[in-house]
Amino acid sequence: MSSSAVRELYAAGEPDYAVPPGATILEFLEDSGMTQREFALRADLSTKHLNQLVKGIVSLSPDVAERLENVTGIKARFWNRLEADYQSTRKRLRESRDPEKFGAWFKSLPVKELVKRGQIPGEPSDGVSRWEQLLAFFGVSSLEAWAELYEKPAAAFRQTKAFEAKVGAVAAWLRLGEVAAQAVACDPFDKRGLMEDLPKLRSLTVLPPQDFEPELVKICASRGVAVVFVKEIAGSRACGATRWLSPQKAVVQLSLRYKTDDQFWFTVFHELGHVLLHGKQEVRVEADKRAESEEPQEIEANQFSRDLLIPPNHSKRLDSLRSIESVRNFAREIGVAPGIVVGRLHHEKKWPHRNGNGLKRKFELVEDYS
Repeated sequence: MSSSAVRELYAAGEPDYAVPPGATILEFLEDSGMTQREFALRADLSTKHLNQLVKGIVSLSPDVAERLENVTGIKARFWNRLEADYQSTRKRLRESRDPEKFGAWFKSLPVKELVKRGQIPGEPSDGVSRWEQLLAFFGVSSLEAWAELYEKPAAAFRQTKAFEAKVGAVAAWLRLGEVAAQAVACDPFDKRGLMEDLPKLRSLTVLPPQDFEPELVKICASRGVAVVFVKEIAGSRACGATRWLSPQKAVVQLSLRYKTDDQFWFTVFHELGHVLLHGKQEVRVEADKRAESEEPQEIEANQFSRDLLIPPNHSKRLDSLRSIESVRNFAREIGVAPGIVVGRLHHEKKWPHRNGNGLKRKFELVEDYS
């Protein structure tokens, strides 16, 4: 028997993935504690360009290599070699890909919308380049990985929630939320602390968006939950989603598909209900939060949100509300926005939908794709 501690098992094969130079930039940021914003500023790059460089969506030019040397102290020739190796591997992988499968995948995705939002570049726009850009956007190296991470939850949503939803649109929307959540600094998940903060979060319902949004994000981040707002992609038909980026970081993604405050806050607490009640589960995507569901966890999340916004000891008085003024007084007394009370009256068919809509506030996500 050989006394050697190391033996050769088999020859290493060619990797089935390409690592962009941006992976090394991320390692530098982690080691140095520098933020992407500061790095971009030091390298005289836009944060958008740096983000695309990190993802491998845009090429690392010799000029950028020189800038990286100035910031990192790592020679430009090293960055240029990383880029050359990356492009060489991409070329080899492109030649091995099935055009029919990738072509069908490309057609299923909202490419024009992703270009508009600055997630993939406008050029080059040929099919093969788009495949590479989309793989980089989703952060995967194969269609198999994409299907496991994004197509499965999107397809499940389509089957159980909204038959009109397009799988590619839902997948892209989920990825946008994931990317946004990665930029939200969170403390480790604290279930007890989040439960204790629920009254504080509920009190935000009476505030205007410019006041409640930063507080909602701040409070949840302090308890390990990244709250992100991602405008709906046409065809996704999703108003909320919950998932875990890690065992210590949950994500609540909101689209404001339904623009009134009653729907918005019901969605917020429905998703937080999933976080608190159902553990570190698989991705959940939701459409109409008011729709009845036979799934036990959906029923529980609905009940959690409903009872938090208007507790059972107060909901008994809903039948006695007959006027706009009575709704205002009741809402003020229990400490929630009057639109939430009207929404509950509508949902339980205690008031016709034409009554009380003036008490609902409308919200809209601001589009900023710069």
